[in-house]
Amino acid sequence: MQFYSKRNLNFLLNEVFNIEHLSKYPLFSDHNKETYDMVLSACEDIATNKLQPLLVEMDRNAPEFVDGRIKVHPAMKDLMKEFGEGGWISAPLSYEEGGQQMPYMIFNATMFIMGAANYSVAAYPFLSAGAANLIRSFATDTQKKYYLSKIYSGEWQGTMALSEPEAGSSLGDITTSATPTNEGHYLIKGQKVFISCGDYDGVENIVHMMLARIKGAPKGTKGISLFIVPRLREDGNGGLEFNDVITGGVFHKMGYKGAPIAHLITGENDDCRGYLVGDANKGLNCMFQLMNEARIAVGFNATSIASAAYYASLQYCRERTQGRRTGHYSDEPVLIIEHADVKRMLLFQRSIIEGSLGLLIECSRYADLTRVTSGAEQKKYHDLLGLLTPIAKSYPAEMGCLSTSAAIQCLGGYGFTEDFLPEQFYREARIHPIHEGTTAIHGMDLLGRKIAKDQGATLRILIAEITTTIQQASTHEKLEKIAKELGITLEKLVDVTMNLTMMGMQGEYEPFLADATLYLEAFGIVIIAWQWLKQGIVAVEKTDGSEDSFYQGKIYTMEYFYKYELPKTRALLTSLKSNSKVTIEMQDAHFE
Repeated sequence: MQFYSKRNLNFLLNEVFNIEHLSKYPLFSDHNKETYDMVLSACEDIATNKLQPLLVEMDRNAPEFVDGRIKVHPAMKDLMKEFGEGGWISAPLSYEEGGQQMPYMIFNATMFIMGAANYSVAAYPFLSAGAANLIRSFATDTQKKYYLSKIYSGEWQGTMALSEPEAGSSLGDITTSATPTNEGHYLIKGQKVFISCGDYDGVENIVHMMLARIKGAPKGTKGISLFIVPRLREDGNGGLEFNDVITGGVFHKMGYKGAPIAHLITGENDDCRGYLVGDANKGLNCMFQLMNEARIAVGFNATSIASAAYYASLQYCRERTQGRRTGHYSDEPVLIIEHADVKRMLLFQRSIIEGSLGLLIECSRYADLTRVTSGAEQKKYHDLLGLLTPIAKSYPAEMGCLSTSAAIQCLGGYGFTEDFLPEQFYREARIHPIHEGTTAIHGMDLLGRKIAKDQGATLRILIAEITTTIQQASTHEKLEKIAKELGITLEKLVDVTMNLTMMGMQGEYEPFLADATLYLEAFGIVIIAWQWLKQGIVAVEKTDGSEDSFYQGKIYTMEYFYKYELPKTRALLTSLKSNSKVTIEMQDAHFE
């Protein structure tokens, strides 16, 4: 069963973003289109033959908590070894570090393919990659030597352990403590919840990148430190011993069931050893690296699931016969894909998926360029990536839920049953607006931090990038009208941004951020419209004298987005300019 479009992925990588342009830099000079195609083909082979066949089975047979350990599908043991041996965890690293110097544009594309085939399985190796990258960036040479090879080989699993029972998104309130000793380690005590792949029986050891507060540290986020807290630690004789990291249970989720989410209890016997990474009280700064990588990953994963749901619904629409276009029963029933409203739902899904994927590959390109440039140019790409990260995470996450809902709607009553896959995809999609920062957090991050942090300098760079695309599109007669529409909407967004920023500068902090989620939504629609215009330019140029249905489909989908999705910003921007404070003034007692 098709779960993603190989043609579209190649279109974005090669025709829109010209990935071979990276080959001019020494870091990527050994790679070209042929090597990229080989990597993507190998990934598709694993995804099709090993991941997708486990999709439903993992959903029906979720992990179980047995005798203090979490039992997962037995295939994960061999899959983690394959991920490690195949270099799927370490691919972006340098040759000296055992990697392939693979661009993130390709590495993240493999994440997309695997996620579309089986999101649960894809979570394991990419969590390990993120944890290992933290160790690689901030740990001591001794720590790197001990942990990295085991994680990259797939023998050990890496995780990020932030959330606590009473401190989910509010990391400044965490209570897990770290008591110094004279033996080079800290004693860790506390609880962590919602730890993805936090315990399971498919690997030898689990290595947690854990946030904790050293005794006497400042309150709030300024007093948080980062520790390596393995489930099993060195025993002094070349072996491993239990590190007092107890699994308290497994959370039973509505979707994404193949990957366990653990409740961890550390230091129950006052013998959990943690090893400081980086400077004391600077842990959150370190963890933000992993969190930002994870947020881009969430965007890819949300798009992956929406993609799989889209192709499941498309297949159904091409096979299901029902209704007549004319309404006359003397006519023969038609395939439901011939009905305009069904085509609208399919266009909606495609516009979300391919627009989101365009943005995510754009962000991956920025990440690659920060690796090979320096000075002002490097800062430009770094800042653009930071500004777009809240949108790259939240737009696919929120709209992916609506997209998978539309997939169910295409199937009608059958879509609500376990007999067809969209039902499972709908359940799996819902996690993405929550983990790695809720949508509200990303709205406040975008408006309260990213826009304001440099007096709007990065925003002006982004506006210039969008304006350049608008100018390029305006030279094509077929794109002139929609390019103008994007320009007008962009001006309105900038106007609203200035009004809100002024409110914040005047100290009206609560009204300033009260509707940050709406601002994020409007901003996201504009950014995806920009990405569709980029794709539209290429498609229009390719259709000049061509009958290729792929490019024509691109143009139709772009036109759909501009007719149905971009106009939604009008209501959002109107609300953002209003003086209403209903959400602030509404009190608890009024919710009766």
